[in-house]
Amino acid sequence: QVQLVESGGGLVQAGESLRLSCAVSGSIDSFRLVGWYRQAPGKLRELVASITSGISTNYAASVKGRFTISRESAKSTVYLQMNSLKPEDTAVYYCNAVRRIGSIVYWGQGTQVTVSS
Repeated sequence: QVQLVESGGGLVQAGESLRLSCAVSGSIDSFRLVGWYRQAPGKLRELVASITSGISTNYAASVKGRFTISRESAKSTVYLQMNSLKPEDTAVYYCNAVRRIGSIVYWGQGTQVTVSS
């Protein structure tokens, strides 16, 4: 049973930083793509950033230059470093992983990020 466990969310002020972690059960190298999504109240879930097994990254325009996604195979963990946070970054952040075989998609339970102005 694959599990994705997010951590690192919290309440910060605008301009501050947070680092989210997503611990993946088993080997992270069994996933071809791991990403972070977010969902604000009343809005659709949106992609924030993703990283492939080949370390290619993709970012939403709204976070480019402020957020950095990375993966550490030895710890089977993906990180999202979030700098210069803005109130509009407030949302529940979800980790997402797509398995190499069968392209099965997995989701974590989410972690709340709240940025006050």
